Formats: sequence, structure tokens, C-alpha cells
Amino acid sequence: MNYAYQWQPTATLEVVKLRMNVYQQIRQFFAARGVLEVETPILSAGSVPEPAIEPLYTHYHTHAVKQLFLQTSPELAMKRLLAAGSGAIYQICKVFRDGESGRWHNPEFTMLEWYRPHFTVDELLSEIDALLQLLLQTPELEKVDYCDIFEQHTDLDALHTPLDILQKYVSRFGIDGQPLDRDACLQLILSQEIEPYLAQIHPLAIINFPATQAALARKHPENPLLAERFEIYVRGVELANGFQELTDPLEQEQRFEADLVKRHALKQGVYPLDEHFLAALHAGMPPTSGVAIGLDRLLMLLTQSGHIREVLTFSIENA
Repeated sequence: MNYAYQWQPTATLEVVKLRMNVYQQIRQFFAARGVLEVETPILSAGSVPEPAIEPLYTHYHTHAVKQLFLQTSPELAMKRLLAAGSGAIYQICKVFRDGESGRWHNPEFTMLEWYRPHFTVDELLSEIDALLQLLLQTPELEKVDYCDIFEQHTDLDALHTPLDILQKYVSRFGIDGQPLDRDACLQLILSQEIEPYLAQIHPLAIINFPATQAALARKHPENPLLAERFEIYVRGVELANGFQELTDPLEQEQRFEADLVKRHALKQGVYPLDEHFLAALHAGMPPTSGVAIGLDRLLMLLTQSGHIREVLTFSIENA
């Protein structure tokens, strides 16, 4: 046996203890607000077909071999609980995404996700603000519209700039391969030209994303080109992603089907939909706002770490 493997933890014991302290604060925060902690399965028979997220999967061997997906988010299972009448819920859990590795990414990471029935986006943002102030001692959260931040940083109209102009704009980033579609161009511009400069003092919520970038969010009631989706940034780092949740089962299924078509065109895997989730929407889910926060990134900000491996007991390189 070769004993030369790097067996030591990638995080210090001080950071391991800090993580548990952060979890304790989170649990106390939600207990004081009457939000129920839940646990849902990591494995699922279906997966969200969003082209930007690639799931990991395994096989369950019984009388027949069945493909099961490791959750990319606990969202669909938690929404089934909401449809069953759970009320406000949260979860701290492991999630998995294939191909995500780097300074801010590990294919296995920890997510805090919570849902507030009958909360507006503004009400949920206020609660997120309170949690960030508790955990990171941040000043008050600020908000800006997606289209406004694009115009401020790039002079581009995110909704109406022609695709060929967006493709010409992103050519400066040296991306090889097929020309990018509209959303891929916008996402690349956001990550390269805008995100690094955001929220250097105050946390910032970018609200009202293009509807085409929000597969599980409700469209904005005043502009169907937008969705009630937001992302939160702290010191240039994307920390949270949230929505006013889509509760219409027919529209949700249509969006999933459109994403499957897109995945096929991009030569990505085409996976079965989560029929249990769609059945729960048909049964009825209350109007709800929800958000997911990457806890490893939060710990990176808290400890001023330069790489995600510094806050993980064992990163993917020595798992």
C-alpha cells in the first residue's frame, strides 16, 4: 500500500470548529423565527434540466437497474414539503454538481436553503440581510436592477442589445468553440466585467433577472421579459440565489421541456424530469419566496480564504 497520499485535512481545525459555530448560529437564527429545519434525500429519480448545471448520478441495483441523481439543490424535494403544508422550512445539506472545480467551486459543497410561504422577495431579502449581518457583520444590504447594473458597467441593454453585438463583446474573453447564445453571453459578461467589482462595502442584491435565466422563478408581473429572481454578492463573490417561486405546474413543465430541448441542442445529457415535484405543484404549493446560500463561500469570506479547499475538511483533490 502506498502511504504517500496527502491524507491531512485541507482546512485547519480552527476552521472546522468555526464551521460548526456558524451552523449553530444559523439554527438559532431560524429557531427564533419559527422556521422548521428539515432533511430531504440526496438521491432523486429526476433532475432539474437547467443547461448551466450538470448533475452527478449513480445507479441503484434492485430487480432492475435504476439511475438516480445526486441533488444539485434540495429545492424540488423541499417544495414537495411546502405543497404538503410544512410551512416555512430550511435545510443545511450537501449538494453535487459535475464539472465545478476551482477557487470558488467544489463538486460537492454545502448549501443553506430556505423557503418562506407568503413572503415577498423584499421580505425575504430583509431576512437574508439580517442573517448576513449576524454571520459576516456586514452593513445593510443594497439592491439594484439587473438591467441597470449592466448599463452602468457595460453600456449594454441586457434585454434588447442584438445577439451579434453581445457575441462580439464577449469575443474579448477568448472563448473558443461555437458562438454563445444570448444568456450565455450575458452570464459571461456578468462574471467577467461586473461581479468582481460588486459589493465591496455593502452586500448587494441584483434583482429582476431576465426571465430566460430563471427556470424556477415567477415572471415579473409588470414585465414578462423579467423574472422575480435575485442574486446576492458580498465583496465581489456571488453568495446567494433566490426567487419568488413559480407555482404554476403547467408553466413549470413547459419550462423544463424547453430546457430539455436546449440541452439536446447543446449535446448535453437529457435526463428525466422529477415527476413527484410536478405532481406536488399540481396539488398546490402556496406562494413562496426561497433562497440558497453557499456556506463554503460564506466561510471563505468569513476567514478571508483564498481557495475553497481551505474551508473544506477534504477537497475533491484528496477526497
